[in-house]
Amino acid sequence: MQYNQFFQDALTRLHDERRYRVFADLERMAGRFPHATWHSNSGPRDVVIWCSNDYLGMGQHPKVVGAMVETATRIGTGAGGTRNIAGTHHPLVQLEQEIASLHGKEAALLFTSGYVSNQTGLSTLGKLIPNCLILSDALNHNSMIEGIRQSGCERVVWRHNDTAHLEELLIAAGPDRPKLIAFESLYSMDGDTAPLAKICDLAEKYNAMTYCDEVHAVGMYGAHGAGVAERDGVMDRIDIIEATLAKAFGCLGGYITGKNEVIDAVRSYAPGFIFTTSLPPPICAAATAAIKHLRSSTWERERHQDRAARVKAVLNNAGIPVMPTDTHIVPVFVGDAEKCKKASDLLLEQHNIYIQPINYPTVARGLERLRITPSPYHDDKLIDALAEALVQVWNELGLPLGAKAIAAE
Repeated sequence: MQYNQFFQDALTRLHDERRYRVFADLERMAGRFPHATWHSNSGPRDVVIWCSNDYLGMGQHPKVVGAMVETATRIGTGAGGTRNIAGTHHPLVQLEQEIASLHGKEAALLFTSGYVSNQTGLSTLGKLIPNCLILSDALNHNSMIEGIRQSGCERVVWRHNDTAHLEELLIAAGPDRPKLIAFESLYSMDGDTAPLAKICDLAEKYNAMTYCDEVHAVGMYGAHGAGVAERDGVMDRIDIIEATLAKAFGCLGGYITGKNEVIDAVRSYAPGFIFTTSLPPPICAAATAAIKHLRSSTWERERHQDRAARVKAVLNNAGIPVMPTDTHIVPVFVGDAEKCKKASDLLLEQHNIYIQPINYPTVARGLERLRITPSPYHDDKLIDALAEALVQVWNELGLPLGAKAIAAE
């Protein structure tokens, strides 16, 4: 039997659908963010990254780097085991305390990534709540969908951000059935935010728990960077908040935070937590330093919003089809998988600009786009160069500009 042919056929399907992913070999340069070295087939080249999830550039911040280096020198690199077997080191304990304090919760639990925190957190919560019905927003991240699926619970999907539909489903479930509403605070592909206060109102009215993913908002919104829930004044009304350390905090790992009993139950039952090595001490120390800095510093958040607003204005003025958003996410509509990939290739090869194409299954077919994420360190010169490059690429590919582009969308 030709086993390799199965895998080759699967890869061929991806190529035929223009969904085969090519990874750019990048080497970021601390102190020069968002510049990086692209190790291409023709040799190293200096490029500007316009799609990083290190939203605030905290991965290069001196406090963060210093905490990591000092801790690695003092303690070593690895954690040495699972949380139960020698892996509960002091920097990790301090980080969980800092996270809980940031969100105003009683306890927090660290995981190896934001994906794992959703997948393991939701699956475990669902298994621990008898006859639980999970109500999931239609645009929830794959990690949430997988966690809900693995919980074995009945799931119903409510139309994206449609609280009237959510209320209908809550009423249909009945007052006595345990219910968990799962949603994101900020959706990373469209850049829109959830109506958190209204969701909390419905949860309280119909006796449901709430689970909010703040992955793309933590560090960047709220007076202390605790996310959209802090900004909207509803943080104390959300039962479980999940987020990441790998985006605005510039490190690695994910977490959930909530009441002691909830967090302790997940800690005690979740296989994805129990049977994996814990985060290393240097990572934990660096993340703690990032959180502490952003709790007191507002410059990064203010500059970040300023840069995002300027990118949108400049691109709109140039006729580039920016999808409307009130957040730091700047999606540029393409609507064709092949042209989206080609646009990304041309930007990198001809203009030294790196923006990864976003195709199916990350977004629905026909909604392909370039997802731009400005940082506080993208200056006016870089923004103007981006707009000029996009116009040239759009013209080369025959993509519509201006009113025609908006109409096509």
